[in-house]
Amino acid sequence: MDVNPSASHRESHDAAEAAREVIELLEVLWERGKDAVSTAPVSTSQLRVLYAVEHEEGISLRALSEVLGAAPSSASRLCDRLQALGFIDRSPSPSSGRELQLRLTGKGLSYLFSLRAQREEALLPAIATMPAATRTALVKGLTGLQWAVEATAPTQPQAPPHKGAQSA
Repeated sequence: MDVNPSASHRESHDAAEAAREVIELLEVLWERGKDAVSTAPVSTSQLRVLYAVEHEEGISLRALSEVLGAAPSSASRLCDRLQALGFIDRSPSPSSGRELQLRLTGKGLSYLFSLRAQREEALLPAIATMPAATRTALVKGLTGLQWAVEATAPTQPQAPPHKGAQSA
């Protein structure tokens, strides 16, 4: 089947623009409802650490630094703060006594569960007004986007698929 490269490029550009607009809208929604959907007590950088540790339980501090694209000392400071909050545990790696492995605590898991639930609650009123076929298309499109992002940026922390677009 012949595909017009120009049309395909335009469709990709249109999809990227639509995704960007949705992301900007979500940023406004999170900001507007900061009391209800706040990430406090963690920063955005610390939230990325939590997602990475959740995605790869037992990740080493070195591997976390690579995932974050940060210096090991910066990743370590982020982990210091999260450990002080009781959200992560650090322990010696069973495979190498020189490395530390990171795991979410029950409090850290509870925090992520609560944050996701709050965000879903903020989205539900708008999603509930969509026709069923449009909601189905949204799930299919977001699941496809999630797959494509994971396939093109494998070092980025991703939530497991059952917690991503499919839960909307």
